[in-house]
Amino acid sequence: METRVERLSPLPENVVALSSVRRQWNGICVDVNESQNSGPTGYSLCLEDRTRLSALLDEVGTPCEPRLREGQPCPIGYVPRQMNIVPAGMTLWGYSAGACTVRDAVLNFDLSKLDERLGQSLRHADLEAPRLRFADDRLWTLMRLLAKAVDDDDPSTQLYGDGLTAAICAALGSRRGEGPSPSKGLAPWQLRRVIDFLESSLPERVELSKLAALVDLSQAHFSRAFKSSTGLAPYQWQLQARLKRAQAMLLTTPASLEQVAEATGFADGVHFGKAFRRIHGTPPATWRREHKR
Repeated sequence: METRVERLSPLPENVVALSSVRRQWNGICVDVNESQNSGPTGYSLCLEDRTRLSALLDEVGTPCEPRLREGQPCPIGYVPRQMNIVPAGMTLWGYSAGACTVRDAVLNFDLSKLDERLGQSLRHADLEAPRLRFADDRLWTLMRLLAKAVDDDDPSTQLYGDGLTAAICAALGSRRGEGPSPSKGLAPWQLRRVIDFLESSLPERVELSKLAALVDLSQAHFSRAFKSSTGLAPYQWQLQARLKRAQAMLLTTPASLEQVAEATGFADGVHFGKAFRRIHGTPPATWRREHKR
């Protein structure tokens, strides 16, 4: 599937810059796009085989709008933090009347595969009908968090993004009348099985779907139950476990910070240092001097 940059090459009139960053979680393609326009511009946003959920993250200058037909204004008035649901194959145009900078996040997904992937029943009817310029603070916040994680290569970002996409889909498509499951934790055997798997997999990427399947739960239900049992989201538990392993290496080996970072799945010593300090309040080199006997 082409990115927006690829679909709009060469750039439409008055679009002076366009960038796209892409990542997949749970089989859902997540695009973060940013465009800079010097004047009036409009272009097609149609995708033939994917339903889309988009969120306007940042907008500076002339407001942009989704249009059902080229040259016809959107029938729905502007709202801040606007979101759109666009079914597969539906024609949609992006339009702005003047200079602006726009950043948006778009989830592209295949409805036929979501139920199996997420392990939960979705209300497809609500995703097969267009919905333009609606506001939902919870969904928008989830989309913003997901957009920030798109270019983060840390292994724990896999579980983080899986959890966010599962939460977004649960909020979008849970059957009417069904609220979130009660905050009931995992059974002891379930928690042990999941923890054993996580520990044996360190520091590699782990998909949330795999953890949920170990205890036969949907991803959304598993995430809530795991946090109820441990006080941490799965990605937080994995990150802390990696940092605990790093602490052990700092105390028991002469390994350099770069070597510790590599062994615990961090991109380099800088990323390792930032994560360590965020959790422990001190740089790893300082922590090592203070604790090593």
